[in-house]
Amino acid sequence: MEMTEASKQTTTEESANPEPDQILSPRRSLELNQRKWWISVSLCIFLVLLGDSLVMLLLNFFYDQNNREDSDQDLQYQGTWLQALVQNAAFPLLIPLFFIFPSPKQNQETNNTRFLSFRLLLLYISLGVLVAAHSKLFALGKLYANYGVFTLISATQLIFTTIFTSIINRFKFTRWIILSIIITILIYVFGSPEFGGEPDENEEFYNIQAWLTFAASVAFALSLCLVQLGFEKVLVKTKRYGNKKVFRMVLEMQICVSFVATVVCLVGIFASGENKELQGDSHNFKKGEMYYVMSLIGLALSWQVWAVGLIGLVLYVSGVFGDVVHMCTSPLVALFVVLAFDFMDDEFSWPRIGTLIATPLALGSYFYTLHKRNKKKMVELYQTENNIEV
Repeated sequence: MEMTEASKQTTTEESANPEPDQILSPRRSLELNQRKWWISVSLCIFLVLLGDSLVMLLLNFFYDQNNREDSDQDLQYQGTWLQALVQNAAFPLLIPLFFIFPSPKQNQETNNTRFLSFRLLLLYISLGVLVAAHSKLFALGKLYANYGVFTLISATQLIFTTIFTSIINRFKFTRWIILSIIITILIYVFGSPEFGGEPDENEEFYNIQAWLTFAASVAFALSLCLVQLGFEKVLVKTKRYGNKKVFRMVLEMQICVSFVATVVCLVGIFASGENKELQGDSHNFKKGEMYYVMSLIGLALSWQVWAVGLIGLVLYVSGVFGDVVHMCTSPLVALFVVLAFDFMDDEFSWPRIGTLIATPLALGSYFYTLHKRNKKKMVELYQTENNIEV
């Protein structure tokens, strides 16, 4: 009995006065998680920049080789479902990565698994249809009117993202985030690259194009907010993830949504008869059919790189931050396009130089908010540890 009481007394003293290593372990764990978080965010930003650059370079190459010099209004209708399909069709390449990335321990206490599975299925179907819609609308918008008008209208997508995320995701804005959003819109308007598929003057239809691009911007912004909602309210709560955010969730979201979007685009191609024009498009390609196929494959891969990076930013930060990063890549992409092509005597003018300089300011304003939030978590943990010591 004496040994038992002594051991109990020792245990009570240890619990009342924990060792320094035990006190510091939560702080060290938080520091490690924040480092991993910053690395993940940096990787996603790199993927968005890489994907944006490759997509715009390959799109310009594709339309430059597509013999659009002949003024024919029917030309602007060709290939839009194909371009929408290309944005989503390469998702099978992500399936091996999905199984390579580790999955957290399953949460056996999760209830209503059937209800969560139904909500998840409904989320993937609705997002897939929405992604297919904005892919088609953006493809049409680019070919209907002057790319400057298209850029000006599509810049509203960040405004819609801001509105939707405040309503749907209950996102809290700071003055630094608002400053970042304002600067980002200006960067996108004045720093976007030229587009080789721009129609001639007699092919432009501003009345239709404006509404198409406007609808595409709304659909894109809504899809970002729904992806964030799906991560926070549905996918995280499933049994296989156990209330943990991991990169495997990004791959699952992209694979499932792209599968639905691909099916919708395939139906659109055959329903519109666009499949009959594919062989003619490949014959009209200046560098031949091999380059035609290679450019489409390169575009499909580039779109997946971009989408994985964007969805990763939505998971780790927010839909607003993902859209900010996507739009802030415009000056760098414009620089790459100017170096690689020469459309309408395009050059990297002073407004674009100004937007390139302003890009670190826009991202820095948002990063400052993220830094303050992480620092606040550390302070709260430090205060909790001090209370334990007292």
